[in-house]
Amino acid sequence: MSERLAVEIINGRRLTRTDDLSFFLEEDLDELCRGADKIRRELRGDKADLCSIINGRSGRCSEDCKFCAQSACHNARIDEYPFLEPDEILEDCKRHERQKVGRYSVVTSGRALSGKEMDKALEAYKNMKENCRIELCASHGLLSQEDFRRLKEAGVSRYHANIETSQRNFPNICTTHTYDDKLEVIRRAKNAGLTVCSGGIIGMGETWEDRLDMAFSLYEMEIGSIPINILQPIKGTPFESLPPLSEEEILRTIAMFRYINPDAEVRLAAGRNGMEHSGEKAFRAGANAAITGDMLTTSGNKIAEDIEMLTAMGFAAV
Repeated sequence: MSERLAVEIINGRRLTRTDDLSFFLEEDLDELCRGADKIRRELRGDKADLCSIINGRSGRCSEDCKFCAQSACHNARIDEYPFLEPDEILEDCKRHERQKVGRYSVVTSGRALSGKEMDKALEAYKNMKENCRIELCASHGLLSQEDFRRLKEAGVSRYHANIETSQRNFPNICTTHTYDDKLEVIRRAKNAGLTVCSGGIIGMGETWEDRLDMAFSLYEMEIGSIPINILQPIKGTPFESLPPLSEEEILRTIAMFRYINPDAEVRLAAGRNGMEHSGEKAFRAGANAAITGDMLTTSGNKIAEDIEMLTAMGFAAV
């Protein structure tokens, strides 16, 4: 069934919430992944989009997201520091550009970047825009419409704002801001002329229905880049004892996101290094993008090794 459905999707069909979606759980995994890979090849080609992240401000976050080591509400042990100097960010950006990464994102902890730290961020983006050719992305929380206008003028082309999970499940993940707050940020970023990168985390105790809801919500918002993070339980956070997902469940989820979001970049993010061969099978299950290099509070994948793996698989890593 999955390969037949893949052909229908390639020819223009799009799945809806009212379709019978039970096949995502019942279909043979290899067949499901082959169908997802076929959709990826036909609609997205063999380009693999790579992005890298710098943690521009770490720790002391006022939000209580249960998965996150950055939260001041939890007891995870991490480095804490204010916003980095613009010259330090510029040099790191240049280093990633030399390694042939196509996108570079500055990510900061906290509800929203503001004041002098936002001014520093804008200076950093302007410097990178003037000195680098790499695409610039940003992730600074719940910003105002004016903030987004300033980011756009400084050279940022994409904003990252995960919805994290389904609308139903969101209050189980975070209580200091809402799912609707996330949607409003996405609307503001789009209004400013930015593209949006938004996805979530799997393995936080959510149901398959929650994952389906998240996938459809992202499709309905026409999100072009969808990062899928696999929870890495961090000591000192409320989710530190959650059991890890099996690789089969991860692959089934990635394939599902490809069937529902056939035109998007399905991006492997945190947790990929826990999969066999750095998630190689995921790139045959519908994924066509990844975060690479050291990232945030979880260890990342080396850029050169990712490019070598993807090239050997027939992808053009950019």
